[in-house]
Amino acid sequence: MIKKITCFLLIATVFTVLTAFYTEPTGVMQKPVIKTIIIDAGHGGSDNGARGDYSFEKDICLGIALKLGKKLEQEFPQIKILYTRTKDEYPSIKSRADFANVNKGDLFVSIHVNAGPKIKHSNFAGYRTETYYTGKGKSRKKRTRKVPKYTIYYTDNPSNGTETYIWAADRADAKGEYVSERMSEEVNDSTEYAPDINDPEFKAKSLLWTKRYFDKSLALATMVEEEFVNGGRVSRGVKQRNEKGIWVLQATAMPSILVETGFITHRPDEDYLNSVKGQEEVAGHVLAAIKRYKEGSEGK
Repeated sequence: MIKKITCFLLIATVFTVLTAFYTEPTGVMQKPVIKTIIIDAGHGGSDNGARGDYSFEKDICLGIALKLGKKLEQEFPQIKILYTRTKDEYPSIKSRADFANVNKGDLFVSIHVNAGPKIKHSNFAGYRTETYYTGKGKSRKKRTRKVPKYTIYYTDNPSNGTETYIWAADRADAKGEYVSERMSEEVNDSTEYAPDINDPEFKAKSLLWTKRYFDKSLALATMVEEEFVNGGRVSRGVKQRNEKGIWVLQATAMPSILVETGFITHRPDEDYLNSVKGQEEVAGHVLAAIKRYKEGSEGK
């Protein structure tokens, strides 16, 4: 059974990647070349993000993002690597997406650290006497009764490992708005013709681009998680996000992923993600995935 499941997952992954890279709809540029990659270190400044036993998410995100950017610059000197932040400051979520769109990014990679809430436990600890009253006025009487009491305590959440998010397929319209804006800008940059964003043909092409971005985001996210597994990390898989607040996935008109590099609330993960070795390895795994993605997108 395990072999069959593994075989199915492999076939599904290969199909996704091949579909994303080689099935080009009419009107979409063939075999796109990656010219600009946007690296986003989550949180920053007054926004600490999640908190572990001794560290904050914002610092881990920045450390990994800068190491990833450096590795990308060394591996692909011809590609422009841009950062939404390079120090402990907080660019707004909207400004991060705007920055990526203005600079016409071909990939958007957001680095984050996950967290799990502490788990609440309650143990029966005997009974206590509770006072209550019945009746009113002269008929009011004081009474007592025995009620159970509990000892409440919390333990750390055992959740650990990586997971990579993409914008949900069922929310394509929300992302499509930003894809249409980028398409309109690129057409204006290349010709004197100003496209009508309400034109049915333009809307159809915009929908195709949005679908392509979803496929490419899924392909890259899958590769990232595969590289984590190859490196010995626990992978929780690729997941879709459409909750309020995941603006950097919705409002970026390009393939976009958000990488949760581990759980800061899991002490082994926190120790690993705060170490130079751990940050270098995480950056290396994401680099390897981007390299595979780039080779596939260029037909190599």
